[in-house]
Amino acid sequence: MSNNSNNVLIGILAGTAIGATLGILFAPDKGTKTRQKIADQALATRDTFLTEADHFKEKIVNTFNANKDTLEHKVESIVSDASYKAEDLINLLENKLTDLKAKNKKLQKG
Repeated sequence: MSNNSNNVLIGILAGTAIGATLGILFAPDKGTKTRQKIADQALATRDTFLTEADHFKEKIVNTFNANKDTLEHKVESIVSDASYKAEDLINLLENKLTDLKAKNKKLQKG
């Protein structure tokens, strides 16, 4: 989920909570009933927030797991490429060493 989507979700939740609270406060009702409505609305808003947080967490976990598999594949590919390049380099150095030994042998005889 993008950062922009998160901001919209938080804005909607905050607006809903503020609107419901203001509506209850300005409604013509007794103080005890108003306080009870505020408490009930706060619990409902909390439950909505917790549900949305769980959905958000699930999306993060799913995204992480999908990207983890991709990352593991890329790392394996890089390690494999590096292994082949290291093997090529070792072979090149071994050939150079063989050439140098042969030249050194000729110099010592001559």
